[in-house]
Amino acid sequence: MSGPALRLALEIDGDGAHPAAWRRAAHSPDQLLSPRRVARVAAAAENAGFTLLTLDDGVLPPGAGSDVVGRIGAVERAAFIAASTSVVGVAPVVSLTYAEPFHVSSQLASLDHISVGRAGWVVSEETRPEAASVWGRPLVDGAAARARESRDGVEVVRELWDSWEDDAVIRSVATSRYLDRERLHYVDFTGDTYTVKGPAIVPRPPQGQLVVLGSPERVPGDRLDVALVTGRDLAAVTASASAAGTPRTFAEVEVALDTADATAEERVSDLEQYGSWTARGRLRHIGSAAGLAALLRELREVVDGVRLHPLVLDEDLPELSRLVLPHLFERRYAVRPLPGASLRAHLGLDRPANRYAAVAAQEDVR
Repeated sequence: MSGPALRLALEIDGDGAHPAAWRRAAHSPDQLLSPRRVARVAAAAENAGFTLLTLDDGVLPPGAGSDVVGRIGAVERAAFIAASTSVVGVAPVVSLTYAEPFHVSSQLASLDHISVGRAGWVVSEETRPEAASVWGRPLVDGAAARARESRDGVEVVRELWDSWEDDAVIRSVATSRYLDRERLHYVDFTGDTYTVKGPAIVPRPPQGQLVVLGSPERVPGDRLDVALVTGRDLAAVTASASAAGTPRTFAEVEVALDTADATAEERVSDLEQYGSWTARGRLRHIGSAAGLAALLRELREVVDGVRLHPLVLDEDLPELSRLVLPHLFERRYAVRPLPGASLRAHLGLDRPANRYAAVAAQEDVR
């Protein structure tokens, strides 16, 4: 049995998945946040054929001890990447634990306009208690409370994206009207901890709804487009993907590849003297490019895509671009994104109808 072609996503936050990855980076530490470096990594990934780039984020600095590094907000970096690329999708990580869903909705809708329909959103949580004081908000304590905030927040954001119908902007010179107010809608959401009236302040995104990715353990599957599933072996990933209940599933895979200068094991060992590459329950491949390609061939039988987390971007991305992705494309185990298509189209997801327009159409029929 041969599975469908995979879609490939790449996490490009910082210098890599290992907290000490900066020690093996090809640039000086002060260049990490420079526009030139961000654009270079995005261009390399787009040219390699990745469908989607994701950008991790959090209100607190990543890393610990001597490896604490800074970061610019994921939405801001995503907007810069969207303006400097033309094909690849871009999805920032945005937490709803403390952020206002109304503001998140506006930021992400704007990103979809900037990228002309290539934006996604990775839903996350703020788990560290210190984050509450940074936000100036009461602590959201416990997994159940954080899941509630994510569940309600995703629903609010989705409703706000629909609060403008597609043809709400009319720009009528004759009547001096920019908007048709009849095509703007109040969401009137009431959750366990807050209410939102709406409508949004940004027109409906080009995709109608951005592609929403996240863990089905944190967000109900019916509110996600893509489940990011974990598991330390193929059987565990298969079970997680089967239980996700989402239109698409992507496996999370951490990667360290052999290079011309060192084996993958040597590279990991070198970084481990500075800190531990903490296991997060994900598949992990440490070895050759051929071995990774073989793993991805197996994964395409059980998931629709993978999100790769390279040990060190500057070392692993060239190997992925030179050896792994060409092999997958040549054998049609994976596909490149097409110019001019939206991220939803790249993932085989239909553009959803506006919920308020659909209700109005039903009432007209009656």
